[in-house]
Amino acid sequence: MTNARFLTGQLLLAMPGIGDPRFDHAVIALCAHDEAGALGIGFHKLMAQLGLDPGVSPNVPVHFGGPVEPARGFVLHATDWAGEGTLQVADKWGLTSTQDVLKAIAAGRGPSRWLVALGYAGWGAGQLDGEMHQHGWHVAPCEDALVFEMPAEERWTRAFHASGIDPRLLSTASGNA
Repeated sequence: MTNARFLTGQLLLAMPGIGDPRFDHAVIALCAHDEAGALGIGFHKLMAQLGLDPGVSPNVPVHFGGPVEPARGFVLHATDWAGEGTLQVADKWGLTSTQDVLKAIAAGRGPSRWLVALGYAGWGAGQLDGEMHQHGWHVAPCEDALVFEMPAEERWTRAFHASGIDPRLLSTASGNA
């Protein structure tokens, strides 16, 4: 098993040619990783217009969090707020899936930084570790500005650059020397 403390609170970047179009250019905040599996929230692409009236809530994008439970909402947020059921992620973020975070944001008492996603990325026991040993994912350091300020379409490229990698040089092919 990969060291769970190391991966939790990091970013997973989908490598080119991962083989699943839902994860093309994926940037996933890894929120939990232990012997039972892993859970992450994607924030690399925005959901299509949902046709919902936001009322008095701020006009913010809703991200594609992942293919699991796409009707379930999650708020990935700064650690300056916590509510019922908030998961603290490596002293970097909070992850809340209850309505109290949305009510606090609407009332001006919520976290200072946050993003909303529908669905999540999930892996069974040992599944993510296996994908990490193949070609699927790159672990990148996490900066709050990348998570909360960077436009979704720039996150994947910028996260690779933060790792010292030019993603234009990545290849889907392998070979022998």
